[in-house]
Amino acid sequence: MAEKVDRLTRVNELIKRELANYLEKFPVEAAENMLVSITEVNTSVDLRNATVSISIFGGKNSNRAEVFKELNSKRSDMQRVLARTLAFKHTPVLAFKPDRRLEMGDRVLALLNDPE
Repeated sequence: MAEKVDRLTRVNELIKRELANYLEKFPVEAAENMLVSITEVNTSVDLRNATVSISIFGGKNSNRAEVFKELNSKRSDMQRVLARTLAFKHTPVLAFKPDRRLEMGDRVLALLNDPE
C-alpha cells in the first residue's frame, strides 16, 4: 500500500510541475494583476481523474471566476500536453478547484495582528 501512495505522490508532483510549466508558457489572460498558482494535485488511484487546486492572489471575485472559466477552456490542451510529456497509460481528466487555504491563513493572521 505504501508503494501506491509513493507512486501517487510522484504522479501528483509530476502533473503539478507540468501544469505549472504550461501556465508559465501560456498564462491565463483573465488573470491580469493576479497571481495564479497550482498548490496541489490529487490524482485518483486509477489515474483517470485529477483535481487541481488553484490559488489566486489579488483581483476581484468576479475576475477569479473568469480565471477558472479560462482554465476550464484550456483543460483539453493541458491534458494533451500531459499525455505527450508524461506518457501515462491513461491521462487524467483535470478538474480545477479554488484553494483558499493561504487566503484564510492570511485572514487569520490579520485578525490576530489587529490591535482591537
